[in-house]
Amino acid sequence: MLRLGAPRRDEIDRGSTPSSNGVVRDEPHGPVERRDAAWFADLRDREFGRLDQSGDAYLDYTGSALYAESQVRKHLEYLTCAVLGNPHSESAASLRSTTIIEQARQATLAFFAADPSEYTVVFTANATAAMRLVGEAFPFRNGSRLVLSADNHNSINGIRELAVQRGAGVAYARLDDELRLDASTTGLLTPVSAPSLFAFPAQSNFSGVQHPLALIDVAQRAGYSVLLDAAAFVPSNPFRLDVIKPEFVAISLYKMFGYPTGVGALIARRDALAALERPWFSGGTVEFVSVQHRTHMLKPGAEGFEDGTPNFTALSAVPAGFGLLGEIGIQHVRRHVSRLTGMLLAELAVMRHPTGRAVVRVYGPRGVDRRGGTIAFNVVDRGGRAIPYQRVEAVALEHRVSVRGGCFCNPGAAERAFGFPATQSAVCIQRARLEGFSVTRFAECLGADIAVGAVRASLGVANNERDVERLLAVIAACG
Repeated sequence: MLRLGAPRRDEIDRGSTPSSNGVVRDEPHGPVERRDAAWFADLRDREFGRLDQSGDAYLDYTGSALYAESQVRKHLEYLTCAVLGNPHSESAASLRSTTIIEQARQATLAFFAADPSEYTVVFTANATAAMRLVGEAFPFRNGSRLVLSADNHNSINGIRELAVQRGAGVAYARLDDELRLDASTTGLLTPVSAPSLFAFPAQSNFSGVQHPLALIDVAQRAGYSVLLDAAAFVPSNPFRLDVIKPEFVAISLYKMFGYPTGVGALIARRDALAALERPWFSGGTVEFVSVQHRTHMLKPGAEGFEDGTPNFTALSAVPAGFGLLGEIGIQHVRRHVSRLTGMLLAELAVMRHPTGRAVVRVYGPRGVDRRGGTIAFNVVDRGGRAIPYQRVEAVALEHRVSVRGGCFCNPGAAERAFGFPATQSAVCIQRARLEGFSVTRFAECLGADIAVGAVRASLGVANNERDVERLLAVIAACG
């Protein structure tokens, strides 16, 4: 646990107001920001001291959060004393594991202010598995519609294949120059009578853009269920299911608090979960199965979707993870991340070659309004061409600065950000089918003036100003 004296969640949240989107926004706090910097410096010393001991600067929070030392110690102490067994039994060891799973469900619902009579939690391997559960079981049919944001992780893009197979129409909402959903999005949400789904991210894993959660209500009034990818949003933003009420929310717990890995969750409205039609069953999901009569009966609620044995030893660490964020205060995290994001964006904006040309091309918003701590960018040479992201990654590796390169499993945002010409990219895709795909060959096919891939830096709870300065030094060494 965190040392006594850490600010309580209610202390951190004081002075904040809910927005029309259901997201809690801070009032201006100059003194609070100064207190935050000192408080987070102490937190880093106590819980993430290994960063400075190893000389690492970690800026890949959208890939995974870092675990706090106290989480691991507490979990190890528990496992050292506990006797746990497969929960699908009535033994003492099994019943302890069953209790662990239910406590993890309760902690998840409580953190997101979700009414247990309205919402339940299905534990999965990750957010991808949570989204797949919805896609596989959603009752698409002729007349159904699947509306997607062009800015989506491939975990959601893949649902289009399932929808098309069952006769549903698929439409993508476009992005504007800041990679935000443009004004045409609401026009795509035409009224429907057949089961239909609207899926989008609360925060882009590519650009950090935060899309309006008010779209949830717009879609629901038109007859759609809503699948919200909240994996990149909830690690540093308040999110309350007593304020906004999507049918399905997908999260990865390791992106929130680093430990345990291999655990995600689908937070689902009970009525929406009951309307899904599972295409198969497995051990642990059924009340009974008959081979003789070729029939089965799924368990009701979350258990009917948790295939096989839940990762009960990992789930025993979940309450401590939520406790860590609760003690820090998610508003506190959001202010801290926003401050560092603003600092990084401001420094990137003033980096110039001797000719006056910008050194960095940022994709998405250049300010902190309606955006998170994820920044995608390319370093450009004096002629204005993007330096291959692999070269920047290599320099970052030499400097022990952890960032990420590529398109981040988000092809829609990448295509819009890099300006892929439709005709030429279609030719290149066809060539890749015939000759095999590599980023280098695809880039050569598109031409030297078009970037294929970017660098992504993402900030989180353990970062400080020195981490930002070290990334800037990497960029200066590349430019």
